[in-house]
Amino acid sequence: MYSEKEKNIILQIAKDAIKEAVLKEHIINRDELIQKYPFLKEKGAVFVTINEFNQLRGCIGSIIAHQSLIDDIIKNAKSAALSDPRFKPLTKDELDNIEVEVSILTPPKPMPYSSIDDLKQKIKPGVHGVILNYRGYQATYLPSVWEQLPNFDIFFRSLCQKAGLPGNCLSYHPDIFVYEAIKIEDKKDKQWVHFIE
Repeated sequence: MYSEKEKNIILQIAKDAIKEAVLKEHIINRDELIQKYPFLKEKGAVFVTINEFNQLRGCIGSIIAHQSLIDDIIKNAKSAALSDPRFKPLTKDELDNIEVEVSILTPPKPMPYSSIDDLKQKIKPGVHGVILNYRGYQATYLPSVWEQLPNFDIFFRSLCQKAGLPGNCLSYHPDIFVYEAIKIEDKKDKQWVHFIE
């Protein structure tokens, strides 16, 4: 869906947005980027994940595309850096230690199921991101979470708890939606070079 160059641009925007948030500097020329790379003005739903020393340091995103791709990247990158309620705001000293990951989501689709066993047959670990919704309680896990929670039962127990429900909440038959994600990763062996020409 995206070329390597476009993926690099997406990743660089996320990194620059994090730097803007932490350093309180203006780095991104939004209008110039949209003019040069028109795909950035298409609607997109993005999660930005920040890891430090292979530990989660912040993750914020949008499940539904409601604004341009560039605006969703910038907003969620800054929020992941400063506003994830699970963590203190990222500091200047941490910038050299972080790895950034951008996940661009496909539109969520309902996953009808008749039983937990039926759901187990339909869910594709490693492929499906999952949204669980039950009477106003909601949580989601990106497809990459299967890497840490590869077992269906453990994955859904944790997702239920993330939503504020008991770990066996699948027995309540909550609404399940699935989506896929294009994951664009930054690895520590890459420097914070400017990909954008």
